[in-house]
Order: sequence, then C-alpha cells, then structure tokens
Amino acid sequence: MLSSSTPIKLLASKTLNMQQQSAVSNAFSYGDRPQMGLDVEFGADPASGAFFQTDGRKHDDLKQMLDSNKDGLKLEAMKRIIGMVARGRDASELFPAVVKNVVSKNIEVKKLVYVYLVRYAEEQQDLALLSISTFQRALKDPNQLIRASALRVLSSIRVNMIVPIVMLAIRDSASDMSPYVRKTAAHAIPKLYSLDPEQKDELVTVIEKLLSDRTTLVVGSAVMAFDEVCPERVDLIHKNYRKLCNLLVDVDEWGQVIIINMLTRYARTQFVNPNADEPSDDENYKSNSNDAENFYDEISSDESDSDKKNKNNLKAKSRSSSSNVSYHVDLDHRLLLRQTKPLLQSRNASVVMAVAQLYHHVAPRNEVQLIAKALIRLLRSHKEVQSVVLTCIASMSTKRKSIFEPHIKSFFVRTSDPTHIKLLKLEILTNLASATSISLILREFQTYISSSDRSFVAATIQAIGRCAGSIKEITETCLTGLVQLLSNRDEHVVAESVVVIKKLLQTKAAQHFEIIIQMAKLLDFITVPAARASIIWLIGEYNERVPKIAPDVLRKMAKTFVDEENVVKLQVLNLGVKLYLTNPQQTSLLCQYVFTLARYDSNYDVRDRARFLRQFIFPTTGNSTILSQNARKVFLTAKPAPALESKYRDRHHFQLGSLSHYLNMRATGYKDLPAFPTTAPDTSVRNIDGFMQDAVNNTENTKTTQGNSNSTKNVSTKTDKNFFSESEKSSEYSSDDSSSSSESSSDSDSSSESEHANETKSKENKTEELNNKQTQLSTVTLVNIVNNVDEGGTSDSQSSSYSSSNSDSEVSANNNVSEGETDSESENEKKRKFERAQEKAKETTAGSKEERNDTTNKSNTKNNLDLLLDLDDVPPIGPVMTPSLGGFLTPSAPMLGSTLESLSQYAVNHIELVGPSFIDFNHKELLKKLSGNGLQVSYRFTRSPHLYASTMVSIELQFVNQSSDNINDIELADKVLCGGMDVNNFAPIQCLSPQQTAVSILGVDFNDSTRAIELVIKSSVGQSRVTIQPPIGELVRSVQITETYFKEERTKLRGMNENQSKLSLSKDKIDISSLKQNIYTTINVAHIPAKDANADLMYFAGQTLSSKSLVLITLDWSSSEGQELILVVNCEKMVISSMVLNELRNGLTAAFNC
Repeated sequence: MLSSSTPIKLLASKTLNMQQQSAVSNAFSYGDRPQMGLDVEFGADPASGAFFQTDGRKHDDLKQMLDSNKDGLKLEAMKRIIGMVARGRDASELFPAVVKNVVSKNIEVKKLVYVYLVRYAEEQQDLALLSISTFQRALKDPNQLIRASALRVLSSIRVNMIVPIVMLAIRDSASDMSPYVRKTAAHAIPKLYSLDPEQKDELVTVIEKLLSDRTTLVVGSAVMAFDEVCPERVDLIHKNYRKLCNLLVDVDEWGQVIIINMLTRYARTQFVNPNADEPSDDENYKSNSNDAENFYDEISSDESDSDKKNKNNLKAKSRSSSSNVSYHVDLDHRLLLRQTKPLLQSRNASVVMAVAQLYHHVAPRNEVQLIAKALIRLLRSHKEVQSVVLTCIASMSTKRKSIFEPHIKSFFVRTSDPTHIKLLKLEILTNLASATSISLILREFQTYISSSDRSFVAATIQAIGRCAGSIKEITETCLTGLVQLLSNRDEHVVAESVVVIKKLLQTKAAQHFEIIIQMAKLLDFITVPAARASIIWLIGEYNERVPKIAPDVLRKMAKTFVDEENVVKLQVLNLGVKLYLTNPQQTSLLCQYVFTLARYDSNYDVRDRARFLRQFIFPTTGNSTILSQNARKVFLTAKPAPALESKYRDRHHFQLGSLSHYLNMRATGYKDLPAFPTTAPDTSVRNIDGFMQDAVNNTENTKTTQGNSNSTKNVSTKTDKNFFSESEKSSEYSSDDSSSSSESSSDSDSSSESEHANETKSKENKTEELNNKQTQLSTVTLVNIVNNVDEGGTSDSQSSSYSSSNSDSEVSANNNVSEGETDSESENEKKRKFERAQEKAKETTAGSKEERNDTTNKSNTKNNLDLLLDLDDVPPIGPVMTPSLGGFLTPSAPMLGSTLESLSQYAVNHIELVGPSFIDFNHKELLKKLSGNGLQVSYRFTRSPHLYASTMVSIELQFVNQSSDNINDIELADKVLCGGMDVNNFAPIQCLSPQQTAVSILGVDFNDSTRAIELVIKSSVGQSRVTIQPPIGELVRSVQITETYFKEERTKLRGMNENQSKLSLSKDKIDISSLKQNIYTTINVAHIPAKDANADLMYFAGQTLSSKSLVLITLDWSSSEGQELILVVNCEKMVISSMVLNELRNGLTAAFNC
C-alpha cells in the first residue's frame, strides 16, 4: 500500500486553515434571499452599476447549503452548481465547499461532486490532493459509477507526486468486473501518459489487456488509448484484428470511428495495394487528355496517320493486359471490408465518413462505388456536415469521377445553400462534367449566373471556362456565352468573364481577334483591377493582331497611370515594352513617359519592375546590350496555355475526412497514411492458437467431400463469418459482450434471439477446441441446425432476457463454463435434443398462429369502428374544434382577475391554451374561376388547431363551382414544401354541382416560417397550381399566463431576443378596446390582466404553433407619461420577434395614423 507523503500533510493543514477562514466569513443567510430557480448575479437595472460591482458573498447561499446536514439541500446546491458549470460560468470559488462533500453517503450527491471535481481538479490541484485517500477508498465502492468517477478525478489531478497512485488505480480498474470502469481506465491512460511518458511500458501492458477485452463498451476506448500511447506497436493489433472487425458493428458510434481510422492505417501496412495492377483514374485522365486534342492545340503535321494508329494499338493492348491482371484480396482484408460495409447505413455522419475514407484508401477500385450513395445521403444533414462531405466528394471526384456521375443532380445548387456550400457543389459539378452531361450542367450554370451572390457568380463563370477547356465539343458555345456576358449590367460579372476569356484566348487569338477589340472598348467602363489587367495583357500579347488599337490603349492608360492599381500598372509596363518592340515609331515617347512615371511611383514593386524593364528598351549605355538583343525572344515568345484544373486535385496526399484534408494544409498532430507494402507481410501473425488454420482446413475439407450438401454450405459460411482471433479463455467477460450486443437491437424479441445466438456461437467455438477434426464438422452442423430452430422462436430460453447488471453477467459467465464442459456429449444425445426442439417448434408455431388470428380479428374490429367515426367526407361548417386544446367551448375572452388569482394558487407557471380573441370570417381568393376552368377557391385562417396535429394551422378552403357543368373529384394532387413543413390533405370532394359551395379543412405545419407552400389542386376540369403564404400572426396560438410568469420569461428573453419600437401614440387620445382589437386582428394573442388596472403597461402573450416558443408583447407608456408608446416584443426565435414587431407597428400606424 502507498502511504501519504509529508508534503501532502503540510499542504492539507494549510488548506484546512483556508477553509476555516472562508467558513467564518459566511454570514449571509440562505433564507434571506428568495429562490427563483436562477442565479441572479447582478441587478435588474443596468444603470445601478451592478455589472461593475464585485460581490464576494454571491455564492454564500450555496456554501451554506453544502455545509448543511440535509442531503436535500446539498443535492439542490450541487444541481445549481453543475448548472452553472454547464452554462460556462466560473464556479471554482466553491471548490473547498464542494470537495468536503466527497465523503457524503448520498449516492446522488456524490455523483455530482465527482462531476464537479473532474472539471476543476486540474485547476485546484492543491485542494484536490486533500481527498486522495477518499478517492482511493471510492475505487473499492460497490457502485460502478462511483468507482469510475473516482478514477476519472484521480487522472485529472496533474501532479507528478501521485503518478504511482494513478498507475496503481488504472492497473486495478483494468481488471474490474464492470465494463464501464474498464472503459474509464482506458480513458485515463492517455492522461497519465501525457503527465509522465516514462510510464509507457507499464501502460502498454494495460493497453494489451484492454485490447483483449470482448466487451463492446471497452474496445473503442482501448483502441483510442492505443492510438495515443503506442500506435507503432502493430503487434498488439495482430492477435485482436479479427475480433475488432467482428465486434465493429456492435461498438458505440464514437468507438466505431476510432477503430475504423486505426484499422485503415493497419490495412495500409499489412495488405498489398489492391489497385496496384490497375491504371488509376489520374492516369486515365492523362491518357484521355493526350488522346483527345485540346481546343486550342495545333495538330502536328509531322506525325503520319500510320504512326498514330500504331500508338493507339499499343495503348489499347497495354490497357487490356493491365485490366486482365487482378489482385487476390487477402481474407483478412476482405473481412475488414465486409464488416464495415453495413456501417454505411449508420445514422452518425462521422461513422459513414470513416467507412468512406476506409474504402477510398484501402478497397479495390470496383468496390469504392458503394460509398457514393452513403455520402450523398449525408447532404441532407446540417450545413457543417455538408461542408465536410462535399469537400471529400470534391477531392474524390478528381480521381474517382465515375462513381458520382450517376448522382450528378444531387449536387445542383439550392437557393437556401450558404455560399461555401454553393462553391463546393459547383466544384463537384465541374469535375463531373463530361460530353454526355455537359448540356445539363451548362443549363444549371446559366441559371446560377443570375444569382445575387457575386462570389458564386464569379465561380460559375470560372467553371464555365474550365468546362470549355476540357471538353472540346462545347468550347465555341462557352466562348460565345462568355462574350455575351461582357454586356451584362453587373460589373463583376463582366470582369470575371474577361479573366476567363483571357485564359481561353491564349493560343488561338488569331481566330477571335474581334473579341479582343470588343474587350479593349471595355477599358473605359470596367474598374475591377483584375479585369483591367487581363485586358491589357491580352492587347500586349496579341498587339500585332490589333495594330491600330494597341497604341491607343497605351495612350489612355498613360493618362490614368497614377490612379491605377499596382497590378494594372505592372501590365501597362509590359504593354509598353511589347509595343516598343513591335511599333517603336508610334509608341517610343509614350513608353518613355510611362517609365518615367513608374520610376517615381510610391510602390516599390512598380519601381523595381520599371528599373528592370527599362534595360530591355532604353539601355543606360545607349548601345545595344545582350538584354536588348534578346528582348523580342523574352517578351514576344509563345506562352503555354494555362492549366485549368481543380484546386482539390492536390489533396489526395491527405487522409480523407481529416482536418488537414479539409484545410488543405498539415494540421498539428496529423500523421501521414503509410504506403502499401510492395510484398505481402506474413498473414500467420493474425492466427491465434491454430484457430484460423483449423477453420480454413475444415472449410476446404467440407468443399471437397460434401460439395452440394446444404449442411456443408451452412458450415462453410459459419466458419467464414463467425471466427474470432483468439479463444474464449483469453476473455473473462464474454457474457458482458453478449448482453451489450443484445442491448443494441431494436426490440426485446430480436434482442433475446441475438443473445441466444451469441451463446450458441460460443458453444460452437468451445466444441471445435475440445473435439477432434473428424467429429468437428458433424458437431458444428448439428449446432447450426439447432441454432436455426432457436432463431425461429422455439427455444425455451428465449422467453428469458438477460439483465445488464454485473451479477447477472457473472452468472451467465458461469453457465457458459458449465455448458462448455458438457458440450462433449455423444451425437445421439444431440439428435434427441434436436427432435425435442422440433416438437416444441410445432407447438409454438401453432400457438403463435392462433394469437395472430386473434390479434387480426381485434384489429379488424377496431378498423370497423374507426370507419364509423370517419367524418372526413363531411366538411365542417365552422372552425375545427379540438377538445384538448380549446375550441368553441373555450372562452374566447381573456380570463377575469378573480379567475386568474385562483389559477395562480395552484399553478403559477402554468401555460393555459385559450381560444382566439378574434376570428376573421372573410375569405381571400386563392384560385380565380378563369384560371381554374370554372372552379373558384378561396381560403381563410380559422385560428383553430388542426385535429391531425396541434402544430398545424387550420385553413378553411371554400370551393365554388362557377361553371354550368358538374366538377368531380376535387383533391390535392401535389405539394411543394420547404424543409420541416408538413401538410394534412383536405377531404376530397366527389362532386360539385353548378353554383354549389363546399368547404373543407386543410392542415399545414409551416414550421414557424412565413415561407409559402405550393399546392396543386386537381379536378375533372384540370389541374391548378396555387400558393398560400401565412401571415406571421397566424403562426401564433393565444395562451394565458400569470403576470409574474410573464415578467420572468421576459427577463430571460433579453438582448437579441427582444425587439422594440416607439410610436407617437398618446394613451389619452385612443380607445383601449380598439387598440386591443387591432392587436388581436394582427396577431393571435391573449391579453394578460395586470394587477394595477390603471397602469401604463399592457401585456399580451402567445405561443408559436411548431416550436411552442412564447411570444410576449408589452405596450409601455410609463417612460413618456402616456404620450409615447414603446412597443416591445420578446421571443426565443429572433426572426419571429422581429416580424411580429413589424406587423404590429404597421397595423397600429395604419389604424391610428401615428
């Protein structure tokens, strides 16, 4: 046992003195302060200066509660403290008061104390050292949560003095019976390693023990500790590799990500590259680009047609020979891919992304296409997830173009997408562009150009230029379209078009010199520096094609040289040199003038460039120099065409999905993916105790002796799928594994089946070890048959369920041992057991059929009763009434003061749903009779919740037949909704006679948004498309609350959740009843009676239908003595608060002319 050292005793005495001094200063009484459930640290009035005052006694009430003898007060204090920590507030001052309660006998108090200590143990190390003996005793506590919490706190105290204590605690906890404690021990290993790296050897021993654990709760944490401490010890993974692959599906999502990333690196070092003999997409791209002539490249006349044919034949032969060579994937390599494939359907985006990067870096090329649909599914998630996934797809699309081409429409840009998402989708569309899909993509690009987002429009124009350079069939079309954009009203569109055209015209400007002339005229209008520089470069590069325009451009630029940007000045200098070399008679004086201006420019880059270029055309010696003699070769030589490639093309050297890949730069702590080995490493290192060899031998014997037998097929599949890397003897917690894996199933029946299946698998493995090879095949076959019977629901043990407690797992482990000893029974006994199982199966099947018939009859009876209550065909005459939420029977007028007082006696913070104070019975026209071919539709909002869902707005639709013929089968054919919205269709109308009117109710959940919904109404006279946009006042439900609760909620909704406006509206000159009526008309709220009826304050309350957020409205005349109205709206949703304020302000302004 380790004893406390002398420094710890001295430190403890000092700390106790500090605690006594702080206890003496606690003079504030807990009962003196009313508790409202909140920790108010400053005055409600900002002008009181409480923000700048320091109150040293602000936590005295919590300290007294912690010092009390009542566990209830301690628990309440700890809850408030943990709430403070969760909100990010500093609670370190309470550390001495909290740490004393670590010895509390109340289990709930102790849990919260440990949570607090984990947060502040590193900051308050000296005080935490006082309770080390308590933590050591807690490591032996019967409760697993207390043991784990004590270890977590110990590992959080970063003091070198207690390293041996923590090491001993980790070693003991790694052998704990509880998987949760072993998981906590794995998490404590990296903390101790970062504190004292010299403990690595001992920690590696503990990690090796934890890696051999079969419990899914522990495996992920053990692998995490392995990655942090000893990632180079691949030998620890060899014997656990197959177990990790098989347990991967049952591990928690965080553990799955950790294990998959580790196995990716393991596979890169232990398996040969499966795509080594196949040409990469990059090579195919280069070969295609060499075969296909670029748009502007000249065709070489030196090469004859026969030479070209010979080269093409050689290329075809090489491709066919390489395609015939196939790499045989190792069995363990195939196991990894097979076990991770189901995780592509995970609900966690990180898991799907981890599997995607595994397939991208490790899988054969023809199997990578599996990840395409899984990645596209993630595009429906949050924008942060979309950004990461789209970055990975953009990088993959440069090398694996074919797997995303069938899903090209999934990358079309939406108007609601953020700018960075739009740019990523645009990049992917450009990478996926091909001769077959370019027409569809160009139509999309044409729409994108009309966007109001300038950066997105600029990127679209660049994408058009990339498509024009890579696909020769559409280059002329793209160039014509870009020229048309030069007449666009938006200057930035024109500027970006100029830059792209400049890149496209670098090699064949002779055929498009009229474009250069048109661009030269734009210099008088374009002010964007990059565009002006591009035009000047084009004119200087091809000045011989426009000999009359180029000198005039230099003359104009010389006038404005001083006011130009630096990038433009540099291009003007280049233009002057080129014109001097081709036309010195007209431009020599202009060049001297420009270079003189540049010599005294304020920018040193311009001065240096002018000093350098002057030596080419105006040597200081006056005689010709080497520079002047070679000036024409330097400036007038043919320039190579720029490479229009994706900026995501060079990210393949980073691991997909990593931070370095997302940022395109090496992040701190990033480790490069290891390269595939050239020769396959020894695969026998993953064979443990001959288990793998026996399984393979049994499979081969089965295939040769009993090839077409059904039982043989079952054995081969069982031995291939359900083998682990080591025997049952190396794990002490096999029952915990079965219980944890069964808990991950969806319902109790399936979980019990999977538990029994796992138990049967363990019996099968033990049988294979005890029996010889001759009897092994028949034994396993019989076990498989019994297993199939058990899965059909006939086993007696199926009715019992395993519990997750430690005691139950120990009992199940003992049962497994006893069952393993009796597995060596004779074949006759096993056959008799199988016959009895068959008889039970018949009885159980017959009983289950009778039960199914009974339940079917009951459901049919219930459905018949429901038919009697189906009143959807009868349109309601008035507003829909919901008994639970209020309808006709709910008082429409606000509650009286006496009623409100009686209500507050039993429910102060109760929200009571009440009926609307105003209902508009006027209909608005939705479909005109001319547009509807005689069918006229109008609508109104009933302000009543819909029967289908309380979040839906009830909209009354009135159908009128204005034609002379019957209109039949009126129904809702289609609807276009925004995200989060929902519609409950109105009841179809079978027949509507001429001049007849029918009413139906439509339910719409607008998801607290005023965005319009688009509906298609279908009838016998045709289809009509209509749009309904709700006012903000119809998305609120009137509620009744107390004045006290109103003020409490309004205090919480300050800052950005509050909007206010001033109106010149005198209280004496208006009628209060008419004011209320205008508010009720604008928004569906209820009036909250104030205690003082003559006060200058009026309160109204409502609640949004979808999110149930309170909408609080305050009318305040108090600050201006009744001469000016301050309108205040508070709501948790800032957008709704602002919109309600605007509607109320506009309504009151129009009603009272204020």
